[in-house]
Amino acid sequence: MRPPIIKIVLLTISLNLSLFATENPDLLIIGAGASGTMAAIQASRAGVKTLLIETELWPGGMLTSAGVSAIDGNYLLKSGLWHEFRTELENYYGGSEALKTGWVSNVLFEPQVAARILNDMLQKADVPVWYQTRLISLKRKKNSWEVIVSKKGEIHELEAKIIIDATEQGDVAALAGVDYRIGMDSREETGEEIAPKKANDIIQDLTYVAVLKDYGFGADKTIPKPENYDPSPFYCTCAGKCNPDSITRTLWPCEKMLEYGKLPNDYYMINWPIYGNDYYLNLIEMNEDQRKKAIEKAKWYTLCYVYYLQTELGFKNLGLAEDVFPTTDHLPMIPYHRESRRIKGHVLFDLNDLAKPFEQKEPLYRTAIAVGDYPVDHHHAAYPDHKNLPDLHFYPVPSYSLPLGTLIPKNQKGIIVAEKSISVTNLVNGTTRLQPVCMLIGQAAGALATVAIKNKVGVEKVSAREVQLQLLNSKAYLMPYLDVNPENPYFESIQKIGATGILRGEGKTVGWQNQTLFHPDSLVSTVDLRNNLVDFLPEISKNTGSYYTINESIELARKLAGRNSEETPENLWLKAGLSNYFADRFITRAEFAVIIDKLAHPFERFPVDFKGNIIKK
Repeated sequence: MRPPIIKIVLLTISLNLSLFATENPDLLIIGAGASGTMAAIQASRAGVKTLLIETELWPGGMLTSAGVSAIDGNYLLKSGLWHEFRTELENYYGGSEALKTGWVSNVLFEPQVAARILNDMLQKADVPVWYQTRLISLKRKKNSWEVIVSKKGEIHELEAKIIIDATEQGDVAALAGVDYRIGMDSREETGEEIAPKKANDIIQDLTYVAVLKDYGFGADKTIPKPENYDPSPFYCTCAGKCNPDSITRTLWPCEKMLEYGKLPNDYYMINWPIYGNDYYLNLIEMNEDQRKKAIEKAKWYTLCYVYYLQTELGFKNLGLAEDVFPTTDHLPMIPYHRESRRIKGHVLFDLNDLAKPFEQKEPLYRTAIAVGDYPVDHHHAAYPDHKNLPDLHFYPVPSYSLPLGTLIPKNQKGIIVAEKSISVTNLVNGTTRLQPVCMLIGQAAGALATVAIKNKVGVEKVSAREVQLQLLNSKAYLMPYLDVNPENPYFESIQKIGATGILRGEGKTVGWQNQTLFHPDSLVSTVDLRNNLVDFLPEISKNTGSYYTINESIELARKLAGRNSEETPENLWLKAGLSNYFADRFITRAEFAVIIDKLAHPFERFPVDFKGNIIKK
C-alpha cells in the first residue's frame, strides 16, 4: 500500500531540514582526532548543532588512525570523556586487567576496536561526521565563518558560528590568521630555567607507527627489503647488539623491548623510542604535497625498522597486521605527531605555572578545564644535532590543571583551538600532548563552545565558571586531585573550592607518579587558610587554635556569604548533607569544602578572568 501523499511531503521536509541543519551547524569541528571527537560529543550532548569533519576514515586521530593505541598518563584521574572511553574499552575486553598487555601503559588496545568505540560514542551523541572531508577555505564574517570543504570530492559550503581547530598540526588556526609559535621557546621569554637560552624552530620527533601481528611459530612474514636499507641506526635498539658504554640510554632485552607496546590478541605496536622508529620531520609549514613526500620518508624508516626486527633480531613470525588499518600498505593512515603549532592565546601556560601553580603571580589554576599527570617527555633523539639540545626526558612535575585561556586565540574571534596547538610552551607540550589530556582538552573545547553559543557571546567573553560547571556536570575534573574521584559524594564541592584556591592541594613526584593530593581527611590549618582567603575575605580574624572547628567553619562561611542566618549551626551542617556534627570537633578538609561551597558559594559568587584574577563587581 502506497503511503499517503501528506506523509511523503512531511518526510521530504524533514530530510531537507536535516540537511540544512547539518550544512549550517552552530559549531564546526575540523579534525576528528582525540580532541575533536570529544569536543563533538560534549557539545552535541548539550544540544548544540554540531558537525565534525575528518580527512581520514576513522575518529580518534593518534589513538586510532596513527596507531598509538597505548594510553600514557591519567590512569588515576578518572575524568570525564577520557574515563568514559576507557570504561568502554574495559567493557569490551573484559576489565581493566585485560588492557595491561604491554609495559608502556596500563591501557592498551587494538586501534580498530577504539575506532569502533569512538564511532559508537559519536552516534549515541547524535553527532554527524563527514569523513574523507578536507578544508579548502574559510572566511570570517561579522559573527560567523564561511567555510568551503571537499567531501569525497564534492564541494560543500558551510556557515558556522564557532570553529574548533582539532587538527594534528594547527592548520585551521594558521589559515584563520591566528598568531602562533613553533619550536623551543627562549628561557628569557618564558622564565623556564631548563629552556634553551635562545629560541629555535626544533620540534619533537614524529613516529610512523607499525602494528605487527604474531602469525605463529614457524611463520615467515618478512617484508620485502626496503630500498636503500641500512640497519646501522637500529643496532642499539635492544641489549646485545651494541656496546652499552657508548650510549647514555638504557638497553632493554630484545624480547622485553618488543613487549613494550604489546596489544591484546597478539598484536604489537611498534613505537620504540630507543634507536627505533622515531624520525625527525618538521612538517608544520609545508603544504599538503610537501607533507606527503616527507611522510613517505618516515614510512620508509619504519619499514626499515620492521625489516630489522624480522631479519636481524629473528622476529620473522611478526608481520604487518593486515586486519587493522584500512590501508593498502597495512600501515596507519597518519603519523604520530608529538608537536604542532602552538597558538598565542589569552594566557601562555609555562612550566612554572604547571610545577608550582599556587606560587605564581597569575592564579591560572582558578580557570582549570583539563588535568594531566604525565612527566614532561620530549623525543629529540632523531634530530641530527640532538646532543646540543636540553635534556628534557621525563622532567618531574606534579599532576596539573590546564587553564581555559590556552584554548582561546588572542588575536582572532570565533575560533577555539584544541589538540596539541593550545597556548603552552614547548616544554609544557611534552606532557599536554598525551592522549588523555588531549581528550579532556577536546571536552573542554566543546563545553566552551556550548556556553558561548547558548549565551550568544564570543568565546573570548565566556565566563570561565560557566565552562567549569559544564565540565563538572559531565564528571570531569578541574583540579588534579588523585585522592578524590567523582564517586566521592564531596567531589564537586572539593573541585569547586579547590578551583577558588581557598583550599589548595599538595603537588609532588613519587617515583614515576606525578601527584597532587587534596588530603580530604586532614584538618584545616588556620594559618594556611588565612593566607588563602585574602582575596575573598581580607579582614579574616585570627583564630586562637591551630585548626578550624565545625562551628568556626560555619561562622566563616556566613562571613564569606556576607549574610547572617538565623538557623542553628547544626541545621546548616545537616542541610549541607554532612553528618557527625559536634560543634568543637576539628573539621576535615572535605567537610570544610562542602560547608564553604554550600553556604557561601564562592565558586559562583567570585567570577574570574582568564588569568584567574577575581573580577571586581
